[in-house]
Amino acid sequence: MRLNENEFFREATLRICGSLDVETFLGGSFIFIRDFIPADYMVLTYYNTDKGEHIALARASAEGGSLLNIAIAMPSEVRPFVERHDIQTLVIDRAETHPTARPWLFKGLLNRDSSLLVLRLVVGGDVVGAVIFIAQESGKFSQEHADLLTLLREPFAIALSNSIRYQELLRLKELLVEDNRFLRSELCQTIGEEIIGADFGLRSVMDMVRHVAPLSSPVLLLGETGTGKEVIASAIHKLSPRKDEPFVTVNCGAIPESLVDSELFGHEKGAFTGALSKKRGRFERANKGTIFLDEVGELQPEAQVRLLRVLQEKEIETVGGTEQIKVDIRIIAATHRDLEGMIKDGKFREDLYFRLKVFPIPIPPLRERKGDIPSLAHYFLQKKSREIGLTEIPSVAPKGLDRLIAYPWPGNVRELENVVERELILSKGVPLDFGDLRSPLKSELHVAFGGEQERNAGLQDKDSLALDTVLSGHIRWVLAMTDGKVGGKGGAAQILHINPSTLRKKMRKLGIPFGRNKTSKAS
Repeated sequence: MRLNENEFFREATLRICGSLDVETFLGGSFIFIRDFIPADYMVLTYYNTDKGEHIALARASAEGGSLLNIAIAMPSEVRPFVERHDIQTLVIDRAETHPTARPWLFKGLLNRDSSLLVLRLVVGGDVVGAVIFIAQESGKFSQEHADLLTLLREPFAIALSNSIRYQELLRLKELLVEDNRFLRSELCQTIGEEIIGADFGLRSVMDMVRHVAPLSSPVLLLGETGTGKEVIASAIHKLSPRKDEPFVTVNCGAIPESLVDSELFGHEKGAFTGALSKKRGRFERANKGTIFLDEVGELQPEAQVRLLRVLQEKEIETVGGTEQIKVDIRIIAATHRDLEGMIKDGKFREDLYFRLKVFPIPIPPLRERKGDIPSLAHYFLQKKSREIGLTEIPSVAPKGLDRLIAYPWPGNVRELENVVERELILSKGVPLDFGDLRSPLKSELHVAFGGEQERNAGLQDKDSLALDTVLSGHIRWVLAMTDGKVGGKGGAAQILHINPSTLRKKMRKLGIPFGRNKTSKAS
């Protein structure tokens, strides 16, 4: 029976243009076409003229369609032939004998003896892709087969164009959903923050904030842990022309070393094991807005180099990517570390330090602005009462306020917040007197570890008030409260309001044993 070409064209076109999903339309059209063409499978490609490579989008066989997304670079000497728009179809009897087919051998998409029938897809005089029918044996296709497939060049070109646009829409939709989820999370963390002491202990800080906020200059916030550097960074953003754009926070000390580049700069699909899809990094998310790099002193040297490039060139490169992405962001960094000392020790880049330190803002510790303690205590009292569901907010006894003001606050505002929360939990509706508030350098550590450990740590010397000593004492104090539990609910990390991995990193640095290390040292 003679083939009715009109019927063939109609039935094939219905299947080719019947779905935007490339796996669906390619699988359905192959099942129909294989009754007329002796092919074992077919591959749909998109040709990238700028890079001179075919992108194998999908494959279809008797089992159905499947996505590939494999790039096949065309050698420079064959690109002129590949890009010729006057050749509609190409019959290749044996793959290894044709220069345009050899690159496919290295990708494992066909074998040496494979025969190919290539239907070139041309739009507006440009080759946009191809449909390649492949048989495992040589010499399977004839000119008659090629002439028949020429009828389907336009439907396949339309389907390819629609599919690419559809995939791009899906990708943009996923990015939008991801961004909304991310920004909603960021908003929940920053909303409702108040700067207590803006007119008192932090007056000079807020004057500096108001001076620098309208500009795009980098800002470096310097201060001890728990002084409220993130709140100040948020205030700079909210007072800036970028206030309606993203404010993205990054805790540099909480990101595992192996994931720093991916988190900050993003990665391409397949860039490393587990990279199942393209991901935008924090810098790209913060485009047009502000990025806050908390604990910037914790960045590894490799990440410092890439951060310096962002500051100098205003561009990033994703992990596994080859193109530079321009970004317009304002960088605010913060640290409690002695960066100048780290530069001398070779742990922090001097050029990066001076790039970040365009406008440094030192934030005083709570012990140097004790006039703010009553306001802070009142604010945390209301906040924590709502969080734990108290119907009536207890008052603070006069002696309790005196104890709060007399305490040295090595953990600063964050420690005050934790102390207020703990007192609320322990009190039973009576005024809070903070009777258990004692110096963590002596009383608390003495109770928790005994006098011998306290002497070994050098904590009985009243002049031993170095920052690392104070931090070590406070962490040991909190660990004593949690019976050594670091992570999880009720653990030290939750009480200190920091990431468990960050806390463990600090404990290693300060020589505080935990987990197996604690057991081995105790034995």
